Amino acid sequence: MLKGWKKWYNHSTLATKIRFSYVFLLAPICLILFFSLYSLWSSNQQYEKMINSTVVASEFSLDFKKDFDYEVYLLIVGNKTVQESYTKDMLDKAYNIAEGLESITDSPENLQRIQNIKKYLKNLEVYTKRIENNLAQGNRYQENMEIWENDVQIVTTLVREEFSQYTYYEVQGVQQSQATYRKVFAHTLRFCLLAMVVILGLTIFLSYYVPRSITKPFQDLSRVTDQIAKGDLAVRANVTNGVEATALSDSMNAMIDKINELLEQVKTEQIRLRKAEFELLQAQINPHFLYNTLDAIIWLAEAGEQKKVVCMVKNLSDFFRTSLNRGKEVNSIREEMLHVKSYLEIQKVRYQDILSYEIDVPEELGIYSIPKITVQPLVENALYHGIKNKRGMGHIIVSGVAREKYFELQVKDDGIGISPERLQQVQDGIRDKVLTGKDFYGLYNVNERIRLSFGEEYGMDIMSQPGEGTMVSIHLPYVESE
Repeated sequence: MLKGWKKWYNHSTLATKIRFSYVFLLAPICLILFFSLYSLWSSNQQYEKMINSTVVASEFSLDFKKDFDYEVYLLIVGNKTVQESYTKDMLDKAYNIAEGLESITDSPENLQRIQNIKKYLKNLEVYTKRIENNLAQGNRYQENMEIWENDVQIVTTLVREEFSQYTYYEVQGVQQSQATYRKVFAHTLRFCLLAMVVILGLTIFLSYYVPRSITKPFQDLSRVTDQIAKGDLAVRANVTNGVEATALSDSMNAMIDKINELLEQVKTEQIRLRKAEFELLQAQINPHFLYNTLDAIIWLAEAGEQKKVVCMVKNLSDFFRTSLNRGKEVNSIREEMLHVKSYLEIQKVRYQDILSYEIDVPEELGIYSIPKITVQPLVENALYHGIKNKRGMGHIIVSGVAREKYFELQVKDDGIGISPERLQQVQDGIRDKVLTGKDFYGLYNVNERIRLSFGEEYGMDIMSQPGEGTMVSIHLPYVESE
């Protein structure tokens, strides 16, 4: 019978347990009960309000940037007309959500973030209008793309970051609300204990078991929230004593899972965004190179240089076939060297009076992997920024060196070199992942793609002496190509 009573008691609600004590506590406990229920209800309302605000902000911030950037892109490239575009509807919806969150949050900092979001949305409306005006005037594709890349994407990123910060601080507010909830509960418990001591000398059983059965689940939850506050998102609550505590435990576990999910989604989105940007840059083969190569082939054909025409066409074919590589993102070193050789052979015909080259990569390195179109931008950089600006013949050497834990590919030229100030700026930009000039965009791109593919410990080093030349070294792991 005692076991049955304990089972019933453990699975009873907090209100039922308190009503059970009414037989012994009578009227004073009624006042304490009213105060307790009101405090719990008030804290729970604030908790749910913050949770709803966090969920709305998180779900919206994950989708808005991707969808709005893509919608504007479709408008620019002509896949949608101004009438068919949903950009205005998306901005109106975002603005309405921002106003809704503004009415929910009580944080002055988050109110300011909502104001920033509304300002950014107004800016997006201005940029969209500008794109629509350019479309109406016609022949403004390049200008529209610059607005999309330099204005729209930056502002949508700011909107997403503001929503992410809003979510982060709302989660902090949830934790603070939980601390307040525990404090209110502790005061309530003290009043209850005092009342039980004062009123009719409540039995030892009730004075011990009732408070313990009420406080233990929340103490367990308190330990969990303390671990969450310290940054441990792997912890889980496991409370089965009491309906309310069990529900709160389940809600807390769901909240932790949601936070983990949102963090992973943000990380994945950032990685995908960076990879997409670099893949897009990788696909933008310089059209001037193709035009100049075709002009050189025409010139050779008119001069009757049939063998050189065949050689040029073959090198051009090898160059583009290796660039495409059946859609794969990774080449073997052997394939990458073929790509570089094709490029240099083509350029040697065009710059035969100033260019010579040498490729000296050990055959045993040919089986290892490298992100495709990695070495060619470095060779192109050496040619256009080093050799062409030098008077007289220039020489480019592509070599490979095997180390114990990694291997190096080196691109060395005897061109004009880089000034110490500019070299320091380039090295700082590559090391700190900050793009400080378009003239070394290719170097920055190559370094970031290596880091994304193989890890932060790999990448690029640059050494240069003004008037003597430049050497770029790439550090790569021993990963065999499929």
